Amino acid sequence: MFENSFVMAAIILVINVVYVSFFTMRMILTLKGFRYTAAFVSMIEVLIYIVGLGLVLENLNQIQNIIAYAVGFGLGVMAGMKIEEKLALGYTTVHVTMSTIDEGMPNLLRENGYGVTSWIARGRSGERMVMQILTPRKSERRLYELIQKVEPKAFIISYEPRTIHGGFWVKAVKGLQKRAAEEKI
Repeated sequence: MFENSFVMAAIILVINVVYVSFFTMRMILTLKGFRYTAAFVSMIEVLIYIVGLGLVLENLNQIQNIIAYAVGFGLGVMAGMKIEEKLALGYTTVHVTMSTIDEGMPNLLRENGYGVTSWIARGRSGERMVMQILTPRKSERRLYELIQKVEPKAFIISYEPRTIHGGFWVKAVKGLQKRAAEEKI
């Protein structure tokens, strides 16, 4: 079936890109707590893995197959990361420290669908406005753009919360984000 050795190498490369993309997605889904989806993805992943590894092991005498397997692995990691970036599962908490106190900024962010808690803090050179903002990861870049428009020198730290419980954030942020996106259209 696979008489041409370069066709075989190409098939092995493609299989490994797909396999490692599934592997990466399964790991991310597992870390994010999507148990059942991760289990389903792992079944597909292992089927692809067995086929790809079988092809390589049957043709170990051809170096291009081993190279294709290795290159496919690297490309698969990159593809898996890109897929995860596009899916943007979960939430991000963004901690913003602004050098100016702009009482309207938290309301502007809330109107755009973000969950915001703000307070005045004392920094090295005086009072600062500090905000803790919850956003779905899909809206994170838009949040940074909004902040940068108002305060280009804002100090921003973001992290993924492991657990979110109670409060306004989770339910309300989803609804506000949806409404804000619809109003922009």
